[in-house]
Amino acid sequence: MTRHMTAIVEREDEGYVALCPEVDIASQGASVTEARENLAEAVALFFETAASEEIDRRLRGEVYVTQIEVAVG
Repeated sequence: MTRHMTAIVEREDEGYVALCPEVDIASQGASVTEARENLAEAVALFFETAASEEIDRRLRGEVYVTQIEVAVG
């Protein structure tokens, strides 16, 4: 079974940090691609090893990534 998850990647210092908000797991890498691949591996390992109770507790059903407009200054 496969599942579509969200990956939010942002630059941090000299590398990138990737977050999967549905299960609150993060990873990092030297590039966007590496951070994304490392995150996919970490999330897959979570689903393989976590107890079903832990998965149910952490798994969020819907996550939306959007932009907002904020007045500054």
